[in-house]
Amino acid sequence: MTKYEKIIIGITGSGHSLVHALMLTFPSLIPIVQKEFNVGLDTLGFVVSISALLFGLGAIPAGWLDRYLGGKKLMIIYQLGSSIAALVVALSSSFYMMVIGLSFIGLFCSIYHPTGLTLVSQNINKVSKGMAVHGMFGSLGSAFGPLLAVSLATLISWRASYLVLAILYSILALITFLNITHKNQNINSQKNILKKKTNKKALIYYFITNSFLGMAYYGFTTFMPIHLSESTYGFLPGISQNMKAGLFPTIVFIAGMIGALLGGKIGEKFDKRISFIIIILFNIPVFFLVGVTSDFALIICSIMLGIIYFSNQPIGNTLVSDFSDNQNRGFVYGLGFFISFGIGSFAAGLSGMIAVNYSVPIIFPVMGILLFPGLIFAYLMYRSSI
Repeated sequence: MTKYEKIIIGITGSGHSLVHALMLTFPSLIPIVQKEFNVGLDTLGFVVSISALLFGLGAIPAGWLDRYLGGKKLMIIYQLGSSIAALVVALSSSFYMMVIGLSFIGLFCSIYHPTGLTLVSQNINKVSKGMAVHGMFGSLGSAFGPLLAVSLATLISWRASYLVLAILYSILALITFLNITHKNQNINSQKNILKKKTNKKALIYYFITNSFLGMAYYGFTTFMPIHLSESTYGFLPGISQNMKAGLFPTIVFIAGMIGALLGGKIGEKFDKRISFIIIILFNIPVFFLVGVTSDFALIICSIMLGIIYFSNQPIGNTLVSDFSDNQNRGFVYGLGFFISFGIGSFAAGLSGMIAVNYSVPIIFPVMGILLFPGLIFAYLMYRSSI
């Protein structure tokens, strides 16, 4: 990679780590927050849905604005806005103030993906490799965000984790301001001299497929901490339930880093469209296994889920690049992110209802079932791009 490519990967990767660390902090704190505010899992599930809906919804205008404001300005708005929103949660004195802060976290974090993915796709020569590294950073944040949250909650207070993240965001905003210049933004976008047409049909089928993947994502990331903490009594009994809610998901998301790297290599060597279909297929039985196992077997199955699920992301993000023209890339990423994570966010509320009316483990087979129609639309995407 050139020096500028490393700068882009460093800044977007750090932003990707922080966005997932911040968005996944609350699910890891659900057992603690539930006791403090005396609310049900269904209520907390819908709190996650509100933040996640805004996380997806805001991506559409963010993708559109990328064309006019540029990556640097949008990245700084995302970083400073997320810092302020995290500070609101850290200083919250009531349940409703916390919900407001979490909602603004979702809104400002929504800016990141269309902006970050566009910067990577336009400025990294080997896009699949760039997306793989970018995905690994996201999994890193997903891994250590929950661990940081429960560790600080144990040592100080659950609010301390949001304060630390607010400080990290402010530091990253300063680094972004100093290292990305208007002169060298999107230097590789000029390489696309021949304008390729957007394959709208393939994109639509991809977006629908990704909406089912998004629902599965929110179902398992929101309730994985509490599932792993409640269903592993026989495994490492000396660790507290609250610590398990941070430690075990961290292990799963570290496995997701392996998945992201694997997905990038698969995308470079094989047909990305067929690989995407196969990865979705492999996810289904693993979701079922996570729901029916416990203790050490559950940890192993959860690690498998982390590897298999997150291997789809670098391939999927590269497919968006393949199916769209360079000029509208930011808007396309924003639209796709809304369809995936905005619509997918409703799965958090649905999962909360399942948890209250049935049990937490039932959530995971249901998320697996949701991927069956995703398989059908992934095949239609393939047929539309031959």
